[in-house]
Amino acid sequence: MSDQTQSDLQLEFQINGRSMKRRARPHQRLLDFIRDDLALTGAKEGCGAGECGTCSVFVDGKLVKSCLMPVAKANGTKIETIEGLTGWGGDLTPVQKAFHKTGASQCGYCIPGMVMAATSALRENPKADIEEIKERLGGNICRCTGYTKIFEAVEMARDVLSGESNAAVLDADGPGKSYIGNNVRRLDAPSKVAGRLRYAGDMVMPGMLHMQVLRSPHAHALIKSIDTSEAENLPGVACVITADDVPGEDGFGVFVHDQPIMARGRVRYVGEAIAAVSADDVLTAARAVSLIKVEYEPVAAVFDAEEAMQNGAPVVHDYAPDNIVKHIPIRKGNVEQGFAEADLVVEQTYETQPVEHAYLEPEAGIAYVDHDDVVTVVSPSQNITHHRHMLAKIIDKPINKVRFIMSPVGGGFGGKEDMIYQGMLALSAMKTGAPVRLVYTREESIISTAKRHPARITYKMGLKQDGRITAVSFRMICDGGAYGLSTEGVMRKAAILSCGPYNVPNLEIDVYGVYTHNTPSGAFRTFGAMQSQFATESHMDICAEKLGLDPFEIRRVNMMRDGAVTHTRQELGSVSMGRVLDAAEKASRWEAGPAGMRGQQRTDLGGDDTRPPCTLGARFRKTGDDDRQEVA
Repeated sequence: MSDQTQSDLQLEFQINGRSMKRRARPHQRLLDFIRDDLALTGAKEGCGAGECGTCSVFVDGKLVKSCLMPVAKANGTKIETIEGLTGWGGDLTPVQKAFHKTGASQCGYCIPGMVMAATSALRENPKADIEEIKERLGGNICRCTGYTKIFEAVEMARDVLSGESNAAVLDADGPGKSYIGNNVRRLDAPSKVAGRLRYAGDMVMPGMLHMQVLRSPHAHALIKSIDTSEAENLPGVACVITADDVPGEDGFGVFVHDQPIMARGRVRYVGEAIAAVSADDVLTAARAVSLIKVEYEPVAAVFDAEEAMQNGAPVVHDYAPDNIVKHIPIRKGNVEQGFAEADLVVEQTYETQPVEHAYLEPEAGIAYVDHDDVVTVVSPSQNITHHRHMLAKIIDKPINKVRFIMSPVGGGFGGKEDMIYQGMLALSAMKTGAPVRLVYTREESIISTAKRHPARITYKMGLKQDGRITAVSFRMICDGGAYGLSTEGVMRKAAILSCGPYNVPNLEIDVYGVYTHNTPSGAFRTFGAMQSQFATESHMDICAEKLGLDPFEIRRVNMMRDGAVTHTRQELGSVSMGRVLDAAEKASRWEAGPAGMRGQQRTDLGGDDTRPPCTLGARFRKTGDDDRQEVA
């Protein structure tokens, strides 16, 4: 008997009504055991820290987060996973049907855990009101829906189970005369609410190897040497790859192909991949990673985008000695004349931070070489056609020998547009001839993948006393991090939308994407627009305050109307901003306050949420003999 077998645990338990005797490894969590040993993949791992609830199961009838429970504690228990709610091919439960009916399932990754939490709530209190439902589902996170449809589903299921509503309310609504303009249920929802849909991290193949990655502890360093010999000699290790294993043109990116599959000659940010190990199991691969010896020579790094643009700053990429990934200048009219005509000039700097996508499905993928020597990668890639063409050049294969399959995406928000790890998987599959799977930990996802671009925006606006804008100077500097990724596209969107939906007769726009030694920045919902619109709308509020105008009114004075031409020379047809402002003003119960106040929320419904005047603390100063004012 091997040492491994001697140290295994002998478990007796019941799962989904079936009694079992199985061996388990002492280090395993219940989540690992039911997913890896029992192939019940409905329970997901989202955080590994008991925060997201995607791993929820029942143990002896109680809702448990299985990523926190040692498998040893499962001995003698009754376990129920989402697969056990219906059985394979069985009818969906009322809770699952309600999730389908309301459209509560979007990416679907959180939904098995949500269904388990909802089922638990209604088992413990069949008459739970909405506040109790929210409380009981509070340990489960969703990144797609905004929760409203989830809560509606639980209330609907509650009413059906209690008999207050007929079960027919769970049936699909007919399309009427047309599907257009009517709610249509998602075709993939049943597999999501039942926990049957398999994401990349759920997939297994015969003979599959497991990958782990060595990552840089330095933001900027030269790689003097990499010694992989001990790792390669560890029993169970199939291969170790580095940049030296790339047979073709080593570079990828959305606009500029500046990023190698693994660091080549130097590292440019903390978390950059150095080497990857494929082994029989994750523990062996991780042990092998720890045996790789890398000699680094740390060199000066730059972490601020404005500093990176200065002469003498450390250069991130030789092709861009000024560290500028993309500069987009736009000019319209005569800005100096526009400021001279203004009664008020307001200048302010705004900053936004990097933001983690926090999709609940961490990055994962599996690669293999099929019977026709086609290198195949399965991953939740949001850009598979582009990735396929880039990978063909990297591995030096004709395009018909490279295939990408898009697995279900457990949340992406733009963060899975980048080919961060697929190349490592392909190289390892080619080197070993075996399927290779990589599943990121949450920590690995945060440290090594793209974030929303942090931005510093200097906004200068001139206005007349009636609120009409005469000129704008807009300068936006974005931290693109160590590699280009989507930076060029983000800068283009920021420049296009920089001044919002307002008519500005004179403007100058300068938008910069800049290399630093920070984690790369990439696509994220409303990329470029979010940063610029935060500055624009904040600035409009400040200007309204200084002019004594209501914030809705200053926007109406300047908003684009039908037939307007934007600063990028796009002629607009129907412009809905006026209707949007009217609807927003009505829905918020806003009414204009006296001059000098931003306005107040109406309190005619019994509330007392009035707003005091906004005090911004900006300083006014006279400039010459006219009435023009500047805000410093």
